Amino acid sequence: MQLTGLHVYPVKSMYRLSPESALVEPWGLAGDRRWMLADATGRFVSQRENPAIGQVRTELTAAGALVLTTPGGSRAEIPAPSAAVGDQLADVEVWGTRFHAAEAEKAAQLWIAEQLGDYRLVHLDDPRARPVDPGFSSPGDTVSMADGFPLLLTTTASLAELNTLIAEAHPDGHETLPMERFRPNVVVSGSDAWAEDGWRRIRIGGLTFRVVKPCGRCVVTTTDQESGERRGPEPLRTLAKHHRLLKKAAFGQNLIPERPAGVEGDMLGTLRLGDEVEVLEDGMEWPSDRLV
Repeated sequence: MQLTGLHVYPVKSMYRLSPESALVEPWGLAGDRRWMLADATGRFVSQRENPAIGQVRTELTAAGALVLTTPGGSRAEIPAPSAAVGDQLADVEVWGTRFHAAEAEKAAQLWIAEQLGDYRLVHLDDPRARPVDPGFSSPGDTVSMADGFPLLLTTTASLAELNTLIAEAHPDGHETLPMERFRPNVVVSGSDAWAEDGWRRIRIGGLTFRVVKPCGRCVVTTTDQESGERRGPEPLRTLAKHHRLLKKAAFGQNLIPERPAGVEGDMLGTLRLGDEVEVLEDGMEWPSDRLV
């Protein structure tokens, strides 16, 4: 098996970067989902509420600034705020967990309000601020502003099988869904379909990861990531019928990186396209409640 896709999402729910290599930190790929939009209550905002968010292109400069560009060409370069230099902290929330993140400068907030809506742009200057769900993690595990876990893995074989099932459900024709609909961090080729559901621990290149929980899917998977258009009930309808795990329509598995022996600090290592993927432990069984 091989690593054939790498994706970083600098701002939660915005457009992806797809580098050929990525540094791995304890809380995810370097630069992944360290920024997000929040509403007036501090709760995160995503494509679930506003598909237009996914159309904003993102870049990260060498100096650590975030660059945002709308489809209409409006552009903003935003320095990363930090409590360490006196920037204001906001009380924010992702799926019930509240933590503090630094608010972007006023000019950035005005730009966000003009382009997207009444949101605040915040930056997770302290990546140790948000713990992973203790039911699926070890003490000290933390995560960026991703939905729940440091990395999300998908496989090309499972996508091919899903597209086959969707085609069977729509004999008059249906678009073939691309992997981008599922917003993974790492994509693996060469496995059997749904094999990832049984993995407990894997190696990608020189790094190892715990496979901790299936990814329950939402309306974002029905959203064309290139146009922002909602495209109907698929893949949720077919996943709900054929691939329900932990009472949710599931696709992909969440990962937590393991610290290599002798490695100190935040940088655990590097993933590169073409890295070999090896299953170190399998036999995981997740409760399934498929309808058929």
